[in-house]
Amino acid sequence: MQLLFRRPPLRLHSICGTFARSFITTSAALPVLSEFDVLAQEEAAGHGEEQPRGSLSSRVERLRKDESVVFAFQKWMGEGSSVHRGEIFHAINRLRKLKMNRRALEVMEWVVRERPYKLSELDYSYLLEFTTKIHGFSQAESLFLRIPHNYQNVLLYNNLVMACLDKGLIRLSLAYMRKMRELDFSISPYVYNRLILLHSSSGRKKTIPKILIQMKADGVSPHVSTYNILLKIEADEHNVEGLSKVFNDMKRAKVEPNEITYGILAIAHSVARLYTISETYVEAIERSRTGTNWSTLDVLLILYGYLGKEEELQRTWKCVKELPHARTKSFILAIEAFGRASSVDMAEEIFAEMKSVKQLKTIKQFNSIISVYCRNGLVDKASEVFKEMEANGCRPNAITYRHLALGCLKAGLLDEALKTMNLGKNEDLIFRVRRSTPWLETTHMLLEVFADMGDLETAKSLFKEFKETKYCRYTFVYNTLLRAYVKARVYDSEILRQMILAGASPDAETYSLVRFIEQYKMQDDSHLGDLLHSLIFVLLVIYGINGVASCFYINKVVLCHFYQLVYLKQSTMKVKPI
Repeated sequence: MQLLFRRPPLRLHSICGTFARSFITTSAALPVLSEFDVLAQEEAAGHGEEQPRGSLSSRVERLRKDESVVFAFQKWMGEGSSVHRGEIFHAINRLRKLKMNRRALEVMEWVVRERPYKLSELDYSYLLEFTTKIHGFSQAESLFLRIPHNYQNVLLYNNLVMACLDKGLIRLSLAYMRKMRELDFSISPYVYNRLILLHSSSGRKKTIPKILIQMKADGVSPHVSTYNILLKIEADEHNVEGLSKVFNDMKRAKVEPNEITYGILAIAHSVARLYTISETYVEAIERSRTGTNWSTLDVLLILYGYLGKEEELQRTWKCVKELPHARTKSFILAIEAFGRASSVDMAEEIFAEMKSVKQLKTIKQFNSIISVYCRNGLVDKASEVFKEMEANGCRPNAITYRHLALGCLKAGLLDEALKTMNLGKNEDLIFRVRRSTPWLETTHMLLEVFADMGDLETAKSLFKEFKETKYCRYTFVYNTLLRAYVKARVYDSEILRQMILAGASPDAETYSLVRFIEQYKMQDDSHLGDLLHSLIFVLLVIYGINGVASCFYINKVVLCHFYQLVYLKQSTMKVKPI
């Protein structure tokens, strides 16, 4: 069988740069079809709290690299404790979250070998999962054939298909799905979720409707997580209309949204500066919250920062600090959120707390406070943090330089800003970073400053980045470029057409700016007419009335070229040379 390799399954990129990992994978009580779905949901769940030091899970986690899991089990049982299924499953989910896949495989190999309890298909499912991750699909397929036949049921087949998709083996996964249909096994919606993710890039999105049609043909109802993935794909494309369409489809299908759904919608509308709509979804998140989930709190930090609600930010941050284990990422999000809300003092306070509790080890920690200072024009403070960052051995990246360039511009240091921007260009920049919201928002703030200065060339150069990431679908982004044209007093007959083709909807501000730009067309035409009259006058002075007739041929050539210049200016079309 020919194998078709594709890139590994995509992780949903966060609009805020951290949204996917902390919010899309939030656990919730979901109606599922089989134990496989429970497994997938457990895999998605994040356990923010640290484990008790005496638990079996913590003992396995704390083993040295040269120690075997056998040592942990022997010590556990030597203390009179027995090994139960619940403890094993909890340990496996912890190890999966910590990406300790090899340890997880060792645990399951010990369980299958020693059989401390009666094995179930879920045990073999775990074994199959981690065999795939460590040894590849060939060994996983071989293992599947050796598993007792009575355990080769719907759960194991679904897990085998997921293993195929994890390795990007699309055709092989489709072959196993056909086998499942022959055996009358139900296919999990999580399998279709993974297929959708594999086809979520711009060049492959056309396949997603076909996947949904096949899903319906197989009698598999889209899960709430399926709609969340579809919503996130549209949000990453900055397609607000597409986002609304998916949400309406979800309501028509009578699938109940959860806090993840509302979080995606709220952040997408905040990024699009549709704050009134975003606020409605934030209220829905607060209503649908289940307990004190750290990932939901992280999203609320982001949202209240966008909305500039300092009191709600304070309340949410207090809830985060009351958790058993506040993560470094939560500190970073809180700093950026208070920076957006122009509460620099609070951002500094949280940064100082992070410095004492977590220590400063990563560039993201420094970038968080640098972005706050530069957003608010405090370039001197940003420079001090930059020096501290270098002293700590952290190397600045492209985002660091872009923040600093913004700070220099806001402080009126144009030359330093341009030099800093050039330094950032020398840094490697992957597409995932260029499409991240912190990068796009900082770039847009740079665009705003250059637009107000009337520096059209630099503004157009920055705007090119938005075309690649489709950030220019937002009306306010195109309006910023139009302001640059107005300030530079330059006419462009195609600008409105280009805006509409890019997917942006003109608003009242757009048409007002376009009317200003139209004035420069009339000024240009008037200026060219004055030049033409001046040229004729010069010819009359040089040659005299009779001389003009005698040198008609020469002047005809000059005048024709001049008329072509006028025509070229008006129509922006190429003119055939005379």
